[in-house]
Amino acid sequence: MTQDALYISRSGAETLIPTEVSNEIIQNLPGSSAALKLFRRLPNMSAKQQTLPIAATLPNAYFLNGDTAQKKTSNAEWSKLTLTAEEIAVIIPIPEAVIDDASYDIWAALKPQIAEAFGVAIDAAVFFGTNKPTSFPTAIVTAALAAGNYVAAGTNSDIAEDIIGENGLMAKVEECGYKVTGFYADSSLEAKFRSLRDNNGQLIYMPSLTSAAPNTLVGRPLTYDEVGGIFDTSTALMVAGDFSKAVYSIRQDLTYKVLDQAIIQNTDGTIAYNLAQQDMVALRCVMRLGVQVANPVNRRNKQSKYPFAILTPEVESTTTTTTTTTTETETTP
Repeated sequence: MTQDALYISRSGAETLIPTEVSNEIIQNLPGSSAALKLFRRLPNMSAKQQTLPIAATLPNAYFLNGDTAQKKTSNAEWSKLTLTAEEIAVIIPIPEAVIDDASYDIWAALKPQIAEAFGVAIDAAVFFGTNKPTSFPTAIVTAALAAGNYVAAGTNSDIAEDIIGENGLMAKVEECGYKVTGFYADSSLEAKFRSLRDNNGQLIYMPSLTSAAPNTLVGRPLTYDEVGGIFDTSTALMVAGDFSKAVYSIRQDLTYKVLDQAIIQNTDGTIAYNLAQQDMVALRCVMRLGVQVANPVNRRNKQSKYPFAILTPEVESTTTTTTTTTTETETTP
């Protein structure tokens, strides 16, 4: 009589990690990702792709001249915006002996770090294009530069004018027919914002005093890169824009799987870890979401360029020194 081969199943290994890990991580992601905090969340995706209609042309209406005047016609057109669910993942191998000998809950310590890592990956991709999936839209900083929606720090009398002045970031967005709903900035700007005042001496920047009250700049929410490393400060210091035009949808909440019999390979194909042979387990974390930036036509600017603008670093002035060499010629009498 033969006996079926035995193995450690997923259900048998799930007791290694509390079941609330997945839920807690996905709840923490908006706190770790500026994009998920500021973008508009759509209903969860029911398939790999989701399409949204975007206004391409707007209808017009006309007054009639007289009782028998003919009514004019108009039309409306829509284009299609497609969100594609892309996967973010990480595998974290841990020796079983480390788990056994640890005096604290390693899984609990990993939860906020995993949420932060996923948030960093999302923000770096959507704002600066770092490791961006091809289905994601052009990175916001790249697209804003291409549209000419940028102001260099120091262009105006102070940084407040660079952002909220007549020739500032907000004006750039408004010229495109959009309204600035929020800001995302490198944390180095906070020291400059704290001293900003309006003409009446009132603060235009209000720092967050409680977790329920966000930082605000002229009444709009301001989110900093608290983790560090997201902003390429040689390219951009701040993003301002209509964040309702940036949308995301989740196809798969962050899920986990405990591996204990797998072989983990390096990118060149060599074996990094043989979990069974080396008495290790590995936590595999996976999430899938789609992101898009809509640029619909509007009545203020039917050729609208882009709903975001960026503050670029101050342009260093260069002074060219011209050296004149005088050659004297001696005349021999």
